[in-house]
Amino acid sequence: MAKPKTSAWRVPKGFDGAFAEFQTIPNVGKATAEDLVRLRVRGMKDLAARDAMAMYHAIGKLDGQRHDPCVIDVFMAAVEFARTGACKPWWKYTPERKAMLAVIHEQKPKAKSRRARSKR
Repeated sequence: MAKPKTSAWRVPKGFDGAFAEFQTIPNVGKATAEDLVRLRVRGMKDLAARDAMAMYHAIGKLDGQRHDPCVIDVFMAAVEFARTGACKPWWKYTPERKAMLAVIHEQKPKAKSRRARSKR
């Protein structure tokens, strides 16, 4: 996960409790806890209702950069923990993430080649 450009952690006002609570989740450290509160996740109940892929895209938009796909795995692990209490290492979610991304990739319409577009 990309570290903030400044050395200060960016925790929105009123999210200190959630920031601390998220760090009790296995696989979640300060950087991920910070990302969760920056996404305005208010606590475990709110996290349980979230979608890991949507959070991944949202944090990328907030930061103006694409994050490592392993961030999806960490978000998946955190959401699963919030929903069920299941505690698996984040890398156990990698095959599920890769399968999910493959399905998404297959569903996207194929882009026309440059040559085909230039002949119009």
